[in-house]
Amino acid sequence: MTTYYYKQNRLKKLRAFCQVAKYGSVTKAAERLFASQPTISLQIQALEREMEVTLFERNGPKITLTAEGRVLYELSEPLVQSVDHLHETFSAHCGNLSTGELSIAAGESTILYILPEPVRKFTKQYPGIKIRLANETGRDGLEMLRNNDIDIAIGSMLEIPEDIDYEPVVTYNPVLIAPKNHPLSEIKDISLSHITPYGLILPPRHLSTWRIVKMVFAQHNINYTVALEAGGWEVIKRYVRIGMGISIVTDVCITGQDKKDLTIIPLDKYFPKRSYGIVTRKGKFLSIPAERFIDLMKQCY
Repeated sequence: MTTYYYKQNRLKKLRAFCQVAKYGSVTKAAERLFASQPTISLQIQALEREMEVTLFERNGPKITLTAEGRVLYELSEPLVQSVDHLHETFSAHCGNLSTGELSIAAGESTILYILPEPVRKFTKQYPGIKIRLANETGRDGLEMLRNNDIDIAIGSMLEIPEDIDYEPVVTYNPVLIAPKNHPLSEIKDISLSHITPYGLILPPRHLSTWRIVKMVFAQHNINYTVALEAGGWEVIKRYVRIGMGISIVTDVCITGQDKKDLTIIPLDKYFPKRSYGIVTRKGKFLSIPAERFIDLMKQCY
């Protein structure tokens, strides 16, 4: 009878366990589940007895998953997600994708230059689905993905963690941008040494562009200087226009007006192409809206 009781309430216990594992806090899990802290604690204890393992290491108010807890979380989190989204998934498979929400994390450049067309087509095809775009990149975007705060992320990845899947969708070329009539525009076959005398305007150093620039110049044993650190390609292009320096970007951000206002020089001889694609967490349940958006994005590119 006891075993039967545990099995009947397993979903509640697993849901409580996943929330505690996600937030590292019984208090936060209780708030998310609209339950009391003692109720959540009792559900975790019951699950530990049922599985005959210790799921959390408790050090004062902070709790972390044990090795067994991490295994159970990887197995149970997609199951809990699929059950919690059952009605939405069922309706979608029956052809009714009229309500719901899709959360996407992406950097400013991706939001500005890559996502507009997929988002436009998606909202036209599924007007009842609310899209939320979180302007997050790099580690912050991955953390949101791991915490189930977003459905998917869209962006460029150089190093792919073991728990993450990355599917490239579109590729762009590296280019150097400089003010109109810049001395570099007079050079037919530009080299990295030609760039050295001029200060570079680069995105924040924790982003991949900074690492790529550093790596390429180091490989050729050539020095460079950074004149300005600025976030966002639109900001960078603005400061290049007013003569604050030159920059290395991918040509996804180059507009027709930029071609009139800036000197644009291909750099694919030295710098690798940059891919942008779908970032998901391995084993994560993907909602139907997320799957439909991924399909549409692939169609656009």
